[in-house]
Amino acid sequence: MGNSLTIEGVNAGYGAVRVIENVSMNVASGTTVVLLGTNGNGKSTLIKCIMGICRPTSGRIVAEIDGEKHDLVGMKPEAIVDLGIALVPEGRRLFPRLTVEENLLLGAFRPVARVQRKKNIDFCYETFPRLAERRRQLAGSMSGGEQQMLALARALMLAPKILLVDEPSVGLAPLLVSRTIDTIRDLKAKYQLTVLMAEQNFTQAIRIADSGYVIVHGRIAFEGRSADAHNNNDLIRKFYLGL
Repeated sequence: MGNSLTIEGVNAGYGAVRVIENVSMNVASGTTVVLLGTNGNGKSTLIKCIMGICRPTSGRIVAEIDGEKHDLVGMKPEAIVDLGIALVPEGRRLFPRLTVEENLLLGAFRPVARVQRKKNIDFCYETFPRLAERRRQLAGSMSGGEQQMLALARALMLAPKILLVDEPSVGLAPLLVSRTIDTIRDLKAKYQLTVLMAEQNFTQAIRIADSGYVIVHGRIAFEGRSADAHNNNDLIRKFYLGL
């Protein structure tokens, strides 16, 4: 049974300001799809629409979880999380005055995840040994790379079916960006996840993508079904590769 996202004709914004317009995307089960775009083009707003944080003015967002379809528009964020859709937010959004382990335990929100808390936290420590070493350390005292590990691990504590990752490269040195992207790839394979990643670092994001979209001024400007399709697109070559 599949876990997928279908976005059809979504319009959304804040007050009178329209941010995304007529956005349609498909995130097939078991794939990694990247949403590419520079700052201010609507990536995070679309992620917030999926999570129920920002309500679209029109359009549909349908999640298929274990073969059952759910219309996410109008659902509360906690209900969307309860379906098994987890978000790693831009800027990580950890609880800085809580320990690593306390942050992880807060990730086990939905009932299914609570039952599997011990199993999931062991899995997180196996995947991220550095977090196991620092389980009693305050999250706010960790490095940027370690905090990104913790944000990813906290999302895994939800036992998700679909993982949304918003701008994982923000605030990280180039080497750490590469490691973070590799980690997302490995987690997707190990945990059998469907992944939608919003990112502006084209070179790193496209390494792990099965397909992708480019968003410009709130509209989908290009859809690529492979890494080669993106690398050979004039729009991407101009704005992301400087060619």
